[in-house]
Amino acid sequence: MNPVLNKKTFSNLSYEQEAMTVNGVINKSFVLWLVLAVGAYFGWAYPSVTAPLLMPAILIALVLSIIIVFKRNTVALLSPFYAFCEGLVLGTLTLFFEKDYPGIAFNAIFLTITVLFCMLAAFKAGFIKATNKFYLIVSVSTIAICLLYVVELILSLCGVAGFNFITASTPLGIAFSAFVVIIAALNLIIDFDMIEQGVSYGAPKYMEWYGAFALMVTIVWLYLEILRLLSKIRR
Repeated sequence: MNPVLNKKTFSNLSYEQEAMTVNGVINKSFVLWLVLAVGAYFGWAYPSVTAPLLMPAILIALVLSIIIVFKRNTVALLSPFYAFCEGLVLGTLTLFFEKDYPGIAFNAIFLTITVLFCMLAAFKAGFIKATNKFYLIVSVSTIAICLLYVVELILSLCGVAGFNFITASTPLGIAFSAFVVIIAALNLIIDFDMIEQGVSYGAPKYMEWYGAFALMVTIVWLYLEILRLLSKIRR
Protein backbone atom coordinates (compact mmCIF):
# COMPACT_ATOMS: atom_id res chain seq x y z
CA MET A 1 0.00 0.00 0.00
CA ASN A 2 1.17 3.52 -0.75
CA PRO A 3 2.94 4.62 2.46
CA VAL A 4 1.82 8.22 2.02
CA LEU A 5 -1.87 7.40 1.51
CA ASN A 6 -3.62 4.97 3.85
CA LYS A 7 -6.64 4.62 6.11
CA LYS A 8 -5.09 6.93 8.72
CA THR A 9 -4.53 9.72 6.21
CA PHE A 10 -7.88 11.41 6.79
CA SER A 11 -7.99 10.98 10.56
CA ASN A 12 -7.26 13.86 12.94
CA LEU A 13 -8.09 16.47 10.31
CA SER A 14 -10.08 19.62 10.74
CA TYR A 15 -13.13 19.58 8.46
CA GLU A 16 -14.43 23.08 9.24
CA GLN A 17 -13.39 24.51 5.88
CA GLU A 18 -13.83 24.07 2.13
CA ALA A 19 -13.70 20.37 1.28
CA MET A 20 -11.56 18.51 -1.25
CA THR A 21 -13.06 17.29 -4.54
CA VAL A 22 -12.04 14.76 -7.17
CA ASN A 23 -11.74 17.54 -9.77
CA GLY A 24 -9.50 19.40 -7.35
CA VAL A 25 -7.19 16.39 -7.07
CA ILE A 26 -7.11 16.10 -10.87
CA ASN A 27 -6.22 19.80 -11.24
CA LYS A 28 -3.47 19.59 -8.64
CA SER A 29 -2.15 16.45 -10.28
CA PHE A 30 -1.91 18.31 -13.59
CA VAL A 31 0.14 21.05 -11.91
CA LEU A 32 2.51 18.57 -10.26
CA TRP A 33 3.01 16.57 -13.45
CA LEU A 34 3.72 19.77 -15.35
CA VAL A 35 6.43 20.63 -12.80
CA LEU A 36 7.78 17.07 -13.00
CA ALA A 37 7.89 17.34 -16.79
CA VAL A 38 9.99 20.50 -16.52
CA GLY A 39 12.41 18.72 -14.19
CA ALA A 40 12.50 15.69 -16.49
CA TYR A 41 13.30 17.93 -19.46
CA PHE A 42 16.34 19.35 -17.70
CA GLY A 43 17.41 15.86 -16.61
CA TRP A 44 17.11 14.61 -20.18
CA ALA A 45 18.56 17.64 -22.00
CA TYR A 46 21.45 18.47 -19.67
CA PRO A 47 22.76 15.16 -18.24
CA SER A 48 26.24 16.56 -17.66
CA VAL A 49 24.71 19.03 -15.23
CA THR A 50 22.02 16.86 -13.66
CA ALA A 51 23.94 13.56 -13.35
CA PRO A 52 26.10 14.87 -10.45
CA LEU A 53 22.89 16.15 -8.85
CA LEU A 54 21.16 12.76 -9.07
CA MET A 55 21.85 11.61 -5.51
CA PRO A 56 21.18 15.04 -3.92
CA ALA A 57 17.87 15.22 -5.84
CA ILE A 58 16.90 11.76 -4.58
CA LEU A 59 17.72 12.71 -0.99
CA ILE A 60 15.86 16.02 -1.24
CA ALA A 61 12.80 14.28 -2.68
CA LEU A 62 12.94 11.73 0.14
CA VAL A 63 13.21 14.41 2.83
CA LEU A 64 10.39 16.46 1.28
CA SER A 65 8.13 13.41 1.09
CA ILE A 66 8.76 12.60 4.76
CA ILE A 67 7.96 16.19 5.78
CA ILE A 68 4.78 16.15 3.69
CA VAL A 69 3.62 12.86 5.23
CA PHE A 70 4.05 14.10 8.80
CA LYS A 71 3.09 17.74 8.12
CA ARG A 72 0.32 17.40 5.56
CA ASN A 73 -0.61 21.06 5.62
CA THR A 74 2.78 21.79 3.98
CA VAL A 75 1.91 19.74 0.90
CA ALA A 76 0.78 22.67 -1.27
CA LEU A 77 4.13 24.39 -0.69
CA LEU A 78 6.49 21.41 -0.82
CA SER A 79 4.93 19.05 -3.36
CA PRO A 80 5.98 21.14 -6.42
CA PHE A 81 9.61 21.01 -5.22
CA TYR A 82 9.23 17.27 -4.71
CA ALA A 83 7.84 16.92 -8.24
CA PHE A 84 10.73 18.90 -9.74
CA CYS A 85 13.32 16.76 -7.95
CA GLU A 86 11.56 13.60 -9.09
CA GLY A 87 11.54 15.00 -12.62
CA LEU A 88 15.30 15.58 -12.56
CA VAL A 89 15.85 12.02 -11.37
CA LEU A 90 13.47 10.43 -13.88
CA GLY A 91 14.78 12.47 -16.80
CA THR A 92 18.40 11.61 -16.04
CA LEU A 93 17.79 7.91 -15.34
CA THR A 94 15.58 7.53 -18.40
CA LEU A 95 18.28 9.03 -20.61
CA PHE A 96 20.79 6.49 -19.27
CA PHE A 97 18.41 3.64 -20.09
CA GLU A 98 17.61 5.14 -23.50
CA LYS A 99 21.27 5.21 -24.48
CA ASP A 100 21.60 1.49 -23.72
CA TYR A 101 18.18 0.48 -25.06
CA PRO A 102 16.93 2.92 -27.74
CA GLY A 103 13.17 3.36 -27.67
CA ILE A 104 12.75 2.18 -24.09
CA ALA A 105 11.76 5.65 -22.84
CA PHE A 106 8.72 5.91 -25.11
CA ASN A 107 7.67 2.34 -24.32
CA ALA A 108 7.96 2.89 -20.57
CA ILE A 109 5.98 6.14 -20.65
CA PHE A 110 3.31 4.63 -22.91
CA LEU A 111 2.92 1.52 -20.75
CA THR A 112 2.76 3.58 -17.54
CA ILE A 113 -0.01 5.79 -18.92
CA THR A 114 -1.83 2.73 -20.27
CA VAL A 115 -1.68 0.94 -16.92
CA LEU A 116 -2.82 4.08 -15.11
CA PHE A 117 -5.94 4.50 -17.24
CA CYS A 118 -6.68 0.76 -17.24
CA MET A 119 -6.57 0.72 -13.43
CA LEU A 120 -8.75 3.83 -13.27
CA ALA A 121 -11.27 2.30 -15.68
CA ALA A 122 -11.29 -1.00 -13.75
CA PHE A 123 -11.82 0.89 -10.48
CA LYS A 124 -14.62 3.10 -11.78
CA ALA A 125 -16.35 0.13 -13.43
CA GLY A 126 -16.10 -1.91 -10.25
CA PHE A 127 -14.05 -4.68 -11.85
CA ILE A 128 -11.44 -4.30 -9.10
CA LYS A 129 -12.76 -3.38 -5.66
CA ALA A 130 -10.62 -2.15 -2.77
CA THR A 131 -11.93 -4.62 -0.19
CA ASN A 132 -10.24 -5.25 3.15
CA LYS A 133 -8.71 -8.45 1.75
CA PHE A 134 -7.43 -6.52 -1.27
CA TYR A 135 -5.89 -3.90 1.02
CA LEU A 136 -4.19 -6.61 3.09
CA ILE A 137 -2.71 -8.50 0.15
CA VAL A 138 -1.44 -5.40 -1.64
CA SER A 139 -0.11 -3.84 1.58
CA VAL A 140 1.79 -6.95 2.66
CA SER A 141 3.22 -7.41 -0.84
CA THR A 142 4.30 -3.76 -1.03
CA ILE A 143 5.98 -3.88 2.38
CA ALA A 144 7.75 -7.12 1.48
CA ILE A 145 9.08 -5.58 -1.74
CA CYS A 146 10.29 -2.47 0.09
CA LEU A 147 12.04 -4.56 2.74
CA LEU A 148 13.69 -6.66 0.04
CA TYR A 149 14.98 -3.53 -1.69
CA VAL A 150 16.29 -2.11 1.58
CA VAL A 151 18.10 -5.34 2.47
CA GLU A 152 19.57 -5.54 -1.03
CA LEU A 153 20.79 -1.92 -0.75
CA ILE A 154 22.41 -2.57 2.63
CA LEU A 155 24.11 -5.73 1.37
CA SER A 156 25.41 -3.97 -1.74
CA LEU A 157 26.82 -1.12 0.36
CA CYS A 158 28.60 -3.74 2.46
CA GLY A 159 30.02 -5.36 -0.66
CA VAL A 160 27.99 -8.53 -0.17
CA ALA A 161 26.23 -10.27 -3.05
CA GLY A 162 22.54 -10.14 -2.26
CA PHE A 163 19.44 -10.96 -4.23
CA ASN A 164 20.80 -10.97 -7.76
CA PHE A 165 17.41 -11.67 -9.30
CA ILE A 166 16.35 -8.09 -8.53
CA THR A 167 18.59 -6.78 -11.31
CA ALA A 168 19.36 -9.93 -13.32
CA SER A 169 17.79 -10.42 -16.74
CA THR A 170 17.08 -14.08 -16.01
CA PRO A 171 13.60 -15.64 -16.19
CA LEU A 172 13.38 -15.31 -12.40
CA GLY A 173 14.50 -11.68 -12.55
CA ILE A 174 11.97 -10.84 -15.25
CA ALA A 175 9.21 -12.64 -13.34
CA PHE A 176 10.09 -10.70 -10.18
CA SER A 177 9.97 -7.35 -11.99
CA ALA A 178 6.65 -8.28 -13.58
CA PHE A 179 5.28 -9.11 -10.13
CA VAL A 180 6.48 -5.76 -8.74
CA VAL A 181 4.86 -3.93 -11.68
CA ILE A 182 1.55 -5.68 -10.89
CA ILE A 183 1.74 -4.72 -7.21
CA ALA A 184 2.61 -1.11 -8.10
CA ALA A 185 -0.38 -1.02 -10.46
CA LEU A 186 -2.71 -2.43 -7.80
CA ASN A 187 -1.55 0.29 -5.42
CA LEU A 188 -3.27 2.73 -7.78
CA ILE A 189 -6.60 1.11 -6.92
CA ILE A 190 -5.96 1.81 -3.25
CA ASP A 191 -4.97 5.40 -4.05
CA PHE A 192 -8.18 5.95 -6.03
CA ASP A 193 -10.24 4.46 -3.21
CA MET A 194 -8.56 6.56 -0.52
CA ILE A 195 -9.06 9.74 -2.55
CA GLU A 196 -12.75 8.95 -2.93
CA GLN A 197 -12.96 8.31 0.81
CA GLY A 198 -11.31 11.67 1.50
CA VAL A 199 -13.88 13.39 -0.71
CA SER A 200 -16.77 11.54 0.97
CA TYR A 201 -15.42 12.49 4.41
CA GLY A 202 -15.24 16.14 3.36
CA ALA A 203 -11.48 16.37 3.94
CA PRO A 204 -9.88 19.86 3.88
CA LYS A 205 -9.15 21.50 0.54
CA TYR A 206 -5.37 21.17 0.92
CA MET A 207 -5.78 17.39 0.87
CA GLU A 208 -6.32 17.72 -2.87
CA TRP A 209 -2.61 18.44 -3.09
CA TYR A 210 -1.93 15.47 -0.84
CA GLY A 211 -3.98 13.16 -3.04
CA ALA A 212 -2.13 14.40 -6.13
CA PHE A 213 1.21 13.95 -4.35
CA ALA A 214 0.31 10.41 -3.25
CA LEU A 215 -0.70 9.45 -6.79
CA MET A 216 2.60 10.80 -8.09
CA VAL A 217 4.53 8.64 -5.62
CA THR A 218 2.79 5.50 -6.89
CA ILE A 219 3.00 6.39 -10.59
CA VAL A 220 6.71 7.23 -10.36
CA TRP A 221 7.32 3.87 -8.68
CA LEU A 222 5.28 2.13 -11.38
CA TYR A 223 7.22 3.89 -14.14
CA LEU A 224 10.60 2.95 -12.66
CA GLU A 225 9.57 -0.68 -12.29
CA ILE A 226 8.30 -0.79 -15.89
CA LEU A 227 11.58 0.76 -17.02
CA ARG A 228 13.49 -1.92 -15.10
CA LEU A 229 11.31 -4.71 -16.53
CA LEU A 230 11.71 -3.50 -20.11
CA SER A 231 15.48 -3.21 -19.69
CA LYS A 232 15.65 -6.81 -18.45
CA ILE A 233 13.62 -8.03 -21.41
CA ARG A 234 15.77 -6.04 -23.88
CA ARG A 235 18.95 -7.27 -22.24
